[in-house]
Amino acid sequence: MLTYLIRRLFAAAVMLVVIITVVFCIFFLVPKWAGVDIASSFVGKQADPAAVEGVRQKLGLGDPIYVQVWEFFKGIFVGRTYAGGGDTIHCAAPCFGYSFRSEQAIWPVLTDRFPVTLGLALGAAVLWLILGVSAGVLSALKRGSLWDRGAMVVALAGVSLPIYFTGMLSLAIFVFGLHWFSGTYVPFTDNPGKWFTGMILPWVTLAFLYAAMYARITRATMMEILGEDYIRTARAKGLREPVVIRKHAMRSTMTPILTMLGMDLGALIGGAILTESTFNLPGLGREVLLAIRNQDLPVIVGVTLITSLAVLFANLVVDILYAVIDPRVRLT
Repeated sequence: MLTYLIRRLFAAAVMLVVIITVVFCIFFLVPKWAGVDIASSFVGKQADPAAVEGVRQKLGLGDPIYVQVWEFFKGIFVGRTYAGGGDTIHCAAPCFGYSFRSEQAIWPVLTDRFPVTLGLALGAAVLWLILGVSAGVLSALKRGSLWDRGAMVVALAGVSLPIYFTGMLSLAIFVFGLHWFSGTYVPFTDNPGKWFTGMILPWVTLAFLYAAMYARITRATMMEILGEDYIRTARAKGLREPVVIRKHAMRSTMTPILTMLGMDLGALIGGAILTESTFNLPGLGREVLLAIRNQDLPVIVGVTLITSLAVLFANLVVDILYAVIDPRVRLT
């Protein structure tokens, strides 16, 4: 197990370097090759030439590429100093960038918005795992039944309906129609009870989409596994059906589910843009929309980095869970 864990940690470290390099290339090299003035993108198109030149000096855009990449890496791990245009700005580690429009480091902005997005993603993930996996397993066990057909119809509707539609519909019914919820976000530290009730609709709306996908994947995987030889052997040995399902079928079924969970949860931690915008949640997704409107590129760079790192971390956790669920994985 220790050898497997070391291999996965080393692979994650290599992938971390690759991710940071790719993000740098996307936001700094590709625009430069396309003839875009990167400094103008960081301060806005309406900025005067002196401000643009000052930002160009602070970012070191005139330095060789390897120097720019090194400064980008160094800023994330040990901090960075932006000097140029007559002033000096220090960005403490981890420095995910500095907004020259709002004159603040990006990391405090991300950490302020991150708990909202994390609460949304984790709460919805619990719901869609319980509902989606349960519905998929029951549909596979009762193949062709009324439950199976009804669950798959609901799953198809969940996959087909966009989040902004189901979100607006839930607001219209439960907030403005029945007045069951206030429809306003309250921070957890201010009032945990109101925070919980305020997050129910966003959780259900987001979970409805993902639970539908997980139900369909679980059903298909479970039906395939129930036809395997080792399942028939377990039944032939006289094991009770609940034991066969729980100890044998579910163990293999959870492998693709965990793979999906790692990708989906990691991406959502980077910001569920549609859900946060629909329910006016001050998370990372809404912050990205505001940055796009204000042409504040450093915020977009920071959110891209934290999203990529969240996906990397989530997949590392999934790899470890693989080894717990199926010991054979440790040999790969």
